[in-house]
Amino acid sequence: METNEKNLVEISVIGEVSSPQSGSSPYSITPDGKPKVLPGIGGITYNVKVGDNAVRWEADHVEPCVSVKNKDREENGALNLLSCIGNLARVITGDAKGGTGVVTGKHGGIENVLVDFEDRTLEKLAIGDKILIRGVGVGLSFPGYQHIKPLNMSPGLLKALPIREDKTRHVLHVPVTHIIPAAIMGSGLGSQHCYRGDYDIQLFDKPTVEQHHLQSLRFGDIVAIMDADHTFGRIYKTGSVSIGVIVHSNCVTAGHGPGVTTLLTSAEGKIVPSLDSAANIGVYLKIGRFRKGTTRKV
Repeated sequence: METNEKNLVEISVIGEVSSPQSGSSPYSITPDGKPKVLPGIGGITYNVKVGDNAVRWEADHVEPCVSVKNKDREENGALNLLSCIGNLARVITGDAKGGTGVVTGKHGGIENVLVDFEDRTLEKLAIGDKILIRGVGVGLSFPGYQHIKPLNMSPGLLKALPIREDKTRHVLHVPVTHIIPAAIMGSGLGSQHCYRGDYDIQLFDKPTVEQHHLQSLRFGDIVAIMDADHTFGRIYKTGSVSIGVIVHSNCVTAGHGPGVTTLLTSAEGKIVPSLDSAANIGVYLKIGRFRKGTTRKV
C-alpha cells in the first residue's frame, strides 16, 4: 500500500518512568455505589503486559509494563503527540541504560505514553529513569485512500499489519479481535482530536459484554468501533468506522473501561473489519507476552 513514509520526520522525544499516582482519597466508587481501593495508573507494572487479559485484573486503569511522562507540561504534550505505536524507545539513564522497548499506547487524562520492555530490562528499570523515543508516524497518509486517516501509528506497525486492499471497492480490510458498537464508548468522547490519549469501552452492561465477547479483551488487541468517526475528534456517526488498540485495563468508575488509542478512521466507512483472534500488536511486533523468551505463558 502506497504511503508518504519517505516524507515523514523522525524526531526525538523524552520522558521518564512515571510514579504511580493517587488522589486525596484512595477510593474509586462503582456505579452501584461500592467503594474500591485498587492499583491504577503509572509506574512499572511487572506482571501486566501486552497480550494479557485487560478485564480481569484487580485494578483500575492499570497501564501495561512501563508508563512514561515528561514533567514539563508542553514537553509532555510533544511526547504524547509525536510518540506513535510501534516506535522504538531506549533507556538512556540508570541500571537499564541501553535497553530498548516499543511504544504500545497513549493514555489520555493522565497523558502517559506506554512502553513495552523485555523482562531483563524491566527488572533494572527504576522510577525516574529517562526514556528516549524516536517519534515517527505523525503525518502518515495513504495517497490512494484519501477517506481513510491513520493516527498514532508508526510506519513499522503499518507494515506489520496484515491489511488487505480492495481496489475495486476502494476499501481496506483490517483484522480485529472484536467489533464494538460506538454506543458503549465512554470517557474521552468529545475530544477535538485523536492524536493523543484514548477513550474507554464501558463494560457495565452484561448482555452487551457477552454479545461482543468483551470479557476476552487483551492489552494490544486491535478492535473496530462501528459508527465512530475519529477524523477530527471522537464522535458518533452512522456508517463510519474507527480502528484502535487496547492500551489500559478495565475500570470500576462510571463511564470508564478498557482504553482504545486510535490507529485508523474513516468517516465514510471505507474500512472493513474482519474478526481474527490473532489481531494484536504483540503478535505483529513480537512484544509483550508474544516476545520470544517471555517468562509467563499467555
